[in-house]
Amino acid sequence: MKIMNDFKQFLLRGNFVDTAVALVMALAVFAVVTALIQDMITPIIAAMFGKPDFSALTFEINKSMFRYGAFINALITFFLTAAAMFFFVVVPMNTLIALSRKEPPADPTTRKCPECLSEIPADARRCAFCASEVRGK
Repeated sequence: MKIMNDFKQFLLRGNFVDTAVALVMALAVFAVVTALIQDMITPIIAAMFGKPDFSALTFEINKSMFRYGAFINALITFFLTAAAMFFFVVVPMNTLIALSRKEPPADPTTRKCPECLSEIPADARRCAFCASEVRGK
């Protein structure tokens, strides 16, 4: 029974569930990008170069078949998937992180003493901490 309880705890642990959700989402994104490539990008390439599918491209050396067209398809899929992830995930996340790290605006009612660098009222003529004279704003 302890083994079943340990297994249940393992399955319900946050990291495991988060990883499972991420994997399912990655597979869904991969399916969408693959469909985009096969149904949209490849026909555009076919219109330009006359080949709708590269997987049929092969050559033979000593009765060994080299299917370089499938490799070309895989490269196109990889680069377009990477571009989609970069532009639709990485760039928006970097923007959100940059916005959240933005420093709050400085308080215009205070300023720093030039001698001891303490915060003093903006209209003060003397620093309350070091008693030095503070000129202008």
